[in-house]
Amino acid sequence: MKSITVHGIDRETEKLINLRAKSARTSVNKIVKELLAKALGLRKDTNDHRDEFSDLFGVWMKDEEERFLEAVKDLGAVHPEDWK
Repeated sequence: MKSITVHGIDRETEKLINLRAKSARTSVNKIVKELLAKALGLRKDTNDHRDEFSDLFGVWMKDEEERFLEAVKDLGAVHPEDWK
């Protein structure tokens, strides 16, 4: 694989890259490659766990939405006696 040299990286960016490498217990080179791949859309964000919950997502039918909104309508009300 070809090597690339990046000139003029500011101190804050360098510091954050080094901190990330240290916290991940890996090399700066590996962290930079991971960051580039993620930024270019070549790798999925490892913090994105939406796929793990896809079985819980769905679309409500109109009657389900109406029943739900009716059941929770009082949750938005402010009752002054609760603030005494």
